[in-house]
Amino acid sequence: MRTIGYTVGAEDQGRTVEQFLKARGVSRRVIIALKKTPDGLLRNGAHVRTIDPLAAGDALEINLPQTSKRMPPCPVPVPVLYEDEDVLVVNKPAGMVVHPGAGNFTGTLINAIAWYLRDMKNFDANDPEVGLVHRIDKDTSGLLVVAKTPEAKASLGKQFFNKTTHRSYNALVWGNFTEEEGRIEGNIARDPRNRLRMKVFPPDSGIGKCAVTHYRVLERYGYTTLVECVLETGRTHQIRAHMKSIGHPLFADDTYGGMEILRGQRSSAYKAFVENCFKICPRQALHARTLGFVHPRTGKQMDFTSEWPDDFRQLIEKWRNYIHGNANF
Repeated sequence: MRTIGYTVGAEDQGRTVEQFLKARGVSRRVIIALKKTPDGLLRNGAHVRTIDPLAAGDALEINLPQTSKRMPPCPVPVPVLYEDEDVLVVNKPAGMVVHPGAGNFTGTLINAIAWYLRDMKNFDANDPEVGLVHRIDKDTSGLLVVAKTPEAKASLGKQFFNKTTHRSYNALVWGNFTEEEGRIEGNIARDPRNRLRMKVFPPDSGIGKCAVTHYRVLERYGYTTLVECVLETGRTHQIRAHMKSIGHPLFADDTYGGMEILRGQRSSAYKAFVENCFKICPRQALHARTLGFVHPRTGKQMDFTSEWPDDFRQLIEKWRNYIHGNANF
């Protein structure tokens, strides 16, 4: 059992235990484990639930159970865009799982980071006080920030929780838009008919968690559209589920119906063109393009941009050529 203690400040007055922990970068996986552990969560020495509110001055204690499933370092290349003594900004390739789980205990981004930072004595990939502050899906490419120290993770966790970070994504979606920009608001929860998929519910439904996505049209290709999405919240599959809910599934997103020809001509030539596009980018066409946050030590604004990976770039170029009549089927 490993114990971590916190003192609740005035700025956290009224927050629930779960909100307090999430604001410090403690992952949902760890919070679930704490709920299942006897005396996993203590407030002023007594058992407390994750839904209970906190008061300024409370002493919150989390007792992490020891686990035999430790994350082993794996010599997997990590595309590092920036590094200093506090943070690491990486450019995750599509197809790489972020965190070990069922069927993926090695070869994940966490395993790769553990290897990359293997000579840093104070960094332990199994320690919830350091490591990844946020996540993206396995088949989404792009930017993620890693905290190398507990202080950095606490600072970055608060920024993500308070929505002061900036994240934008590029996505190719099915269909054309009548407008140039828009806002999607809808609660997100597990789809009761398919546990691998998320579903959008009305904001006043009482189901799921509030989620807001802003989108802006970047380029139009007739039957598909390149959009920029900016997240106000960070829910599982948020962009994928929100775009599906307004009739614009992400291109090649098999989970949400985007791996079918949803718009366009009936001709065999067009069908061959789209099938070729699926082969070029056989995963949801979503890329975490930009990431901005305040450096946890210096207080300086840090902004990063990730270039499109080859599959995404080739896909966009193919649609550009198509709309200009230069498609190579």
